[in-house]
Amino acid sequence: MKINVLTVFPETLRVALEMSITGRAARAGLVTYRVLDLRDFTHDRHQTVDDYPYGGGAGMVMKPEPFFEAVESLAPQGPRVLLSARGRVFRQSDAVRFAVEPELTLLCGHYKDVDQRVADHLATEELSIGDFVLSGGEFAALVVVDAVVRLLPGALGDHDSAAGDSFYDTQLLSPPSYTRPPEYRGFRVPEVLLSGDHARIEAWRQQESERITRERRPELLEE
Repeated sequence: MKINVLTVFPETLRVALEMSITGRAARAGLVTYRVLDLRDFTHDRHQTVDDYPYGGGAGMVMKPEPFFEAVESLAPQGPRVLLSARGRVFRQSDAVRFAVEPELTLLCGHYKDVDQRVADHLATEELSIGDFVLSGGEFAALVVVDAVVRLLPGALGDHDSAAGDSFYDTQLLSPPSYTRPPEYRGFRVPEVLLSGDHARIEAWRQQESERITRERRPELLEE
């Protein structure tokens, strides 16, 4: 898989993409990252990527030209996603959908906004990672990359590592996890997990998933 990220702060991404699962997947040849600096696609000596908004108002708006020219230099296949607070919320189903694509391109905004022509005529979709505002799309892009790459065959040690995650194939949150020692500072691991009875363990995990989801994210059960 190829993942392209267009940004004005490439170093923000490059270090993070070399670490943990995203880094191991790249070293194993499962994914290739291409991080493009949008300033390389400007045509003035100041490498200007933003300008004042038409109609007035506070803040600066990212210009359309660097985005269009950077994408044209790649001629990418697959989704072209603009990370934006206006976008639909990114979900696990989107990560699954992207993970089967040959290529994914992420467009990172910064400053006040991105020229709407990028959203309307260059991006194929507009996604947000939550109902809050970040300084730029770089950290949102890292969230999307991590969620997608961990689903690639071979990225994790085994498929069950991903299959037990929250939202993997249901809208339930994952159950609690425990490891050794069985007792620590007086706090014990639930006896059912030490029983070796896999049917009871599975039933306990299902009940815990439902309980935690009901307590913390009841809207998921409604969905």
